[in-house]
Amino acid sequence: MKVMNMVNAINDALDLMLTADPGVVVYGEDVGVEGGVFRVTEGLQLKHGVQRVFDSPLAESGIAGTALGMAVAGMKPVIEMQFDGFVYPAMNQILSHIARFRNRTRGKFSAPLVIRIPYGGGINALEHHSESPEAYFGHTPGLKVVIPSTPYDAKGLLIAAIEDPDPVIYLEPKRIYRAIKQEVPEEKYSIPLGKAKVLNSGEQLTLIAYGAMIREAQKAIAMAKQNGFSVELIDLRSIWPIDRDTVRESVRKTGRVLIVTEAPQSYGPAAELMAVINEEAFLNLEAPPTRLTGFDTVIPLPLGEKHYLITPQRIYHEIDKLIRY
Repeated sequence: MKVMNMVNAINDALDLMLTADPGVVVYGEDVGVEGGVFRVTEGLQLKHGVQRVFDSPLAESGIAGTALGMAVAGMKPVIEMQFDGFVYPAMNQILSHIARFRNRTRGKFSAPLVIRIPYGGGINALEHHSESPEAYFGHTPGLKVVIPSTPYDAKGLLIAAIEDPDPVIYLEPKRIYRAIKQEVPEEKYSIPLGKAKVLNSGEQLTLIAYGAMIREAQKAIAMAKQNGFSVELIDLRSIWPIDRDTVRESVRKTGRVLIVTEAPQSYGPAAELMAVINEEAFLNLEAPPTRLTGFDTVIPLPLGEKHYLITPQRIYHEIDKLIRY
């Protein structure tokens, strides 16, 4: 075991897969020589060579399009969109071609590729550098969408994503890249995609979150515990596919649910989860399913960002209201 942060864990997963599978290539803007803006791929080009880890032109659509060609030809490209908002020029390739290729060829070809995207707010960045675009991808048939919340999960989920026969959007919460450290196995392991994890068992309320919101939720649950409340925490890990079984069983037990996401509220992942709960656990509810999300606006620039981001205090306020309902 080795103590790693999320940057270390993702780098280690890429290193292991580059070593194990000659079909894996890693590329994107500044990914090779510099190791990426966040240094996630640092050292990989030096170890594996410029033909396996390399810099691309500043053309996100081209990055995604070439990855599709490689994947169809039998390779396993892992591409990086430098920031979340930079993925938008590549949406035509992702939505029109990558996601549809298995269906378009009636299963003759698949597109085993991974699109890594640093995402989310909390780093005082400029416009297009703090987006939460997961709803776009979760809504698209043919894509899987993964969002880790810890170094351990980041490594295991990325390995599973690279080994998956279909395209995976791998969203990396940039504000916790270096905020959390934990022991991570140095050997290869994987975590099944679409399987949530119960991080904290509780009896009065189910709190569902993912990515950077897990850390904020854990702080809120500590506050709730001090006031005698028992809260169960589910780390969703994948927003598609959704682990309906884990969500259903938890809500049936607690009778209350709070969903916390950084993404804008309307038509977002929280709304989909509320629909799942209404379909699977409606008769067990003791309070209305509730969501605490980002606002329906572009995330503000640094001076206003703190007013947008969800805090533990806001989460605790909703916990208190629901349990007292």
